[in-house]
Amino acid sequence: MNDNLLEKTIAAIEPADAAVREEARHYIDTLTMPRRALGRLLDLAEELAAMTRTLRFPTARKEIVLMAGDHGIVRQGVCPQPSSVTTQMVRNFVHGGGGINVLARVAGAHVTVVDMGVDSDLSDLVDAGAVIDCKIAPGTADFSIGPAMSREQAVRSLEAGIRIAERLAPEVDVFATGEMGIGNTSPSSAVVTVLSGADDPAPFVGRGAGLDPAKLAHKAAVIRRGIACNSPDPADGIDLLAKVGGFEIGGIAGVVLGAARMRKPVVIDGFISSAGALVAAVLAPASRDYMILGHGSAEPGHVAMARLLGKQPLLDLGMRLGEGTGAALALQLLDAARAIMTEMATFESANVTEEGLK
Repeated sequence: MNDNLLEKTIAAIEPADAAVREEARHYIDTLTMPRRALGRLLDLAEELAAMTRTLRFPTARKEIVLMAGDHGIVRQGVCPQPSSVTTQMVRNFVHGGGGINVLARVAGAHVTVVDMGVDSDLSDLVDAGAVIDCKIAPGTADFSIGPAMSREQAVRSLEAGIRIAERLAPEVDVFATGEMGIGNTSPSSAVVTVLSGADDPAPFVGRGAGLDPAKLAHKAAVIRRGIACNSPDPADGIDLLAKVGGFEIGGIAGVVLGAARMRKPVVIDGFISSAGALVAAVLAPASRDYMILGHGSAEPGHVAMARLLGKQPLLDLGMRLGEGTGAALALQLLDAARAIMTEMATFESANVTEEGLK
């Protein structure tokens, strides 16, 4: 393990380049269309230019990092599925049968599956090179009665994500986040509740993987109890992660931090991925500059997450699958933004009269 990897990574993250953003804006104004006629696609192009420090930003090599882990909070009856489904779905991903596999193929993206804390033996998949082993422990503790993990485990999960980003970076233009972990909407709801300064998690608690609406009040009560007994510090991302988070949430936060340090865009998926992004933002506010919020999750707490991140989702399709599926769809918009910047004619090159289109 690299000494002080987390601290060194945070210290090395620089804001996106405002001068390059302005250069991109001026260049876009020379393209053969009415001013800002492609709306938010042009905003995206400017953001990508500022992140990468070039108007000809690359997007072809896309990597979806899917972090997997289990959660002790499941023992409190906050979700309808048992933790064993996490393992079953990881094996489904490895065989290419998950929703994320299908949509990644559409986007031309590769999926890397990482075991951050699955409560089963995945050594056969690790030995086959199908899963990367970063297991911190076989699932977190039940945060409704104590911390989800130790502070040392929280740092290990963050640094694991950073190392994954560093390992993959030479062959990656754009990162995206995904996850799998039965019960992980509960820690995600806890994270957004704490960072929102709210007394009641109920407005941020949703059905997750299909919870009966009648049991939502119980889920909210369990999360409320967990926040009360742990008193996580909203100004300390490590404390927040340790007390009410998850290993895969820490891994996602680490990927975001690693991508930001290397000036690579990272497309954030939905509710759980946004919890990881929020942890990263607490630790390194400048990392927000490298985040692109792929879609708006149907989970009720995601609106507050987007507000805390200062982001507007690229897509809003009423999705709540997770896995990185919303991010996979959004990746195609990054390709479109690059194409506009590299293939569209300027008024001068096309000999088009500029005044008539402004």
